[in-house]
Amino acid sequence: MLNKVVLIGRLTKDPELRYTTSGIAVARFTLAVDRGFKGQDGQKQADFIPIIVWRGAAESCAKYLQKGRLVAVAGRIQTGSYDKDGQRHYTTEVVADEVRFLEWGDKGQTQQDGQIQGFTEYQSDEPLPF
Repeated sequence: MLNKVVLIGRLTKDPELRYTTSGIAVARFTLAVDRGFKGQDGQKQADFIPIIVWRGAAESCAKYLQKGRLVAVAGRIQTGSYDKDGQRHYTTEVVADEVRFLEWGDKGQTQQDGQIQGFTEYQSDEPLPF
């Protein structure tokens, strides 16, 4: 059986970092993923996917990611359910095995003209080394 998902999208808010009672880091955030078409009202459509990240990757996400940052997530879909006030609620989320930061920088850094401050673009007349 295969349960694998790969998503590219933007964070809807800063990651929330917590620790389990045994000290394991877990971060949660929601990823807005464009559907690639517009709705009947002419507006872009998106899905909002809850993401869970564990251990060191969770701490890195909390340290470097923020609302609006573009990331790629690879992982698996996990479903669950719980009872609240006598009603059954169902959940679907992605447990990330890998998170790639597609826009990089510390949380304190800002972007200007589409560039991240401190990022140096490779510019040379020489051929690329690969």
